[in-house]
Formats: sequence, C-alpha cells, structure tokens
Amino acid sequence: MLIFNVLAPVFFLIALGVVLERTQFVSGTFLREANKVTYWLGLPALLFSSLATSLHEAGGAKSMLLTLLTATGLVIAAAYLLAWALRLKPASFGTFVQGAFRGNLAYIGLPIIYPLPDLPGAHGLSVRTAAVVAAAPMLVVYNVTGVVVLIASQHTLSRSMIKPLVKQLATTPPLIATLAGFAWALSGIPLPPSVAHACHWLGQMALPLALLGIGGALAQTSIVKDWRTPAAAALAKTFLSPLLGYFAGSQLGLSNVELAFVLVFLATPTAGISYTMATQLKGDESLASGTILFSTFASALSLSLVLMLL
Repeated sequence: MLIFNVLAPVFFLIALGVVLERTQFVSGTFLREANKVTYWLGLPALLFSSLATSLHEAGGAKSMLLTLLTATGLVIAAAYLLAWALRLKPASFGTFVQGAFRGNLAYIGLPIIYPLPDLPGAHGLSVRTAAVVAAAPMLVVYNVTGVVVLIASQHTLSRSMIKPLVKQLATTPPLIATLAGFAWALSGIPLPPSVAHACHWLGQMALPLALLGIGGALAQTSIVKDWRTPAAAALAKTFLSPLLGYFAGSQLGLSNVELAFVLVFLATPTAGISYTMATQLKGDESLASGTILFSTFASALSLSLVLMLL
C-alpha cells in the first residue's frame, strides 16, 4: 500500500499533464511556462532552503552521496560499453550515455521521497534531509558530466570545451541555487524565517507543476523508429543504475531506509533536461526523446521494486 500511495500521485500528475496537453484544456504554452517557473523559481528555492539550513550537518549524507557517485560512475562506464556494442554512430554516443545516467532527481526523485517516512539518521540529520543534501551535489555532477559526454562525442577533448561547459553551468538555476545554499550555510548566518517560509512555499509549488510539465512534454514525444537503442539506455538508467547503487550502498553500510532513498534517485527516469542539452549541443534528438519516454514507463516498475526496501 505504501508503494501505491507514494507512486500513484506522481504518475497520476504526469498522466494529468498528458491529458491537459492532448485535450488542450490549457493553452499550448501553459505547461511550458509552468515548467519555466518551476525551473527558475520553485526548484531553486527548494534546494537553496534545504541546503542553507542543513549543510552544517552534511556529514550524515556522506555515505549516501558516495553511493550515488559510485553508481553513476559505474553506469557511465557500462553505457559506453553498451553504446560500443550497439555500434552507435559517434554523435549518438554522448546522447546515449547521458540518457543512461542522468536521472530526474529534482522533478521525480524529490516528489517521491517527500511523502516517505522520515527517520533520524546519522549526525542528527534526518534521512530525508540527508537525501536532499546528497542529491544537491549530484546536480553539479550531472550538469558537468552531461555537457562533457555530449561534446566529447563530437569533438576531441580540448580547451574549446571549456566555454560551452562554463556557459551551461552558469545558466542552470538549480545549480546556482545549490551553490548559493552551500555558501549561505558556510557563512553561519541563520536563514530569516520570512525567507525560509517563502522558499518552502515556492518549493511545494514546484513539485506538482514539474510533474504536470513532464506529462505535457511526454504528450509531444513520439515513439522513435529504432526503439531498441533508447530502450537500452532507459533500462540502464532505471534498472542497472539502482542495481549498482544497491551493491555500492550495501558495501558502504547504508541502512535499508537510507539505501531506499538513494535507490529512488538512481531509479528515476532520464531527466527531461537531457533532451534540451542534446538539442543545444548537437546530439541525437530522437534518441534523447525516446530514452525519456521509455525510461518514464520503466521507472514505474523500478521505483516500485526500490520502495519494497522500506
């Protein structure tokens, strides 16, 4: 019942977004504008306030972060091997690899972990807060690595990569909010209650709007002709990634609850921003959209399996 109660609202809102887009109940630009508000305001507010008030206890999130990093590194290596085995053309390599590791931590992961039972963790940090603290640096990792693999699939690694990489990072609101949250926490200045409440309200708004936006985007995504390649990337993202995370987390001594929170992040579908990145950096757009579509359906099963740990 817990699995249904946690996952059903998430996928219901995604399905509702599909219906709203297909029936044109809202204008064609509404969901895109709502996604813009989420991307620029809601999600950054949620990340900033969580980090600004919790980073002083971040030691409790070290093992969870290390598990995320280890699983991500391993699935990237596996994705390159799989892309080579599938004989993908060079321009598609980066898109395939990005789709296989770049999970939707913010728009899918956070809405799932927030309803879960929150228990005390290490160093006085609750498991949910530790998960948010661990996920924030992963946004940095995903952004940097995503740009690198996309550019590297078309160019030799060189100084010419620095400019597009820096530009992408400097214009990513969740990343900016993450760094700002770190900086505020390190300053030792308490976050004013008025600011904390405003960020909390914005953050609560972000999660349902993000899910509706994902549904709207899926409504515009068609099944690609060569479905096997995006399906392979989707399975690597939703099943191989959490499987690797399970073994890594077990070795690092995570409790069942901590492990479940981490595996939720690893089992999330491919992030929608991966399509934007692929279009902007001349990747394989069809492969990117197909991976998002397949991974969204596959994640319903992978997330259900993960939540059985609770």
